[in-house]
Amino acid sequence: MKYRDRLSVDSQVHFGKPCIRGTRILVEHVLELAQEGISFKEISEKYYPDLDIDDVKACLAYAI
Repeated sequence: MKYRDRLSVDSQVHFGKPCIRGTRILVEHVLELAQEGISFKEISEKYYPDLDIDDVKACLAYAI
């Protein structure tokens, strides 16, 4: 999976911070949840139901 296909950086959205493509959900917010030990499934179901697990994985791939 290429994370670039799932993420976008647009200077008109959140001052150019990386977001999940098609949303205004910041990558850093997803990463904060993952850092707290919350599972990918829970992040996508409970916190951000508009995301799927591959979106969450793309955020982690971006961070590496």
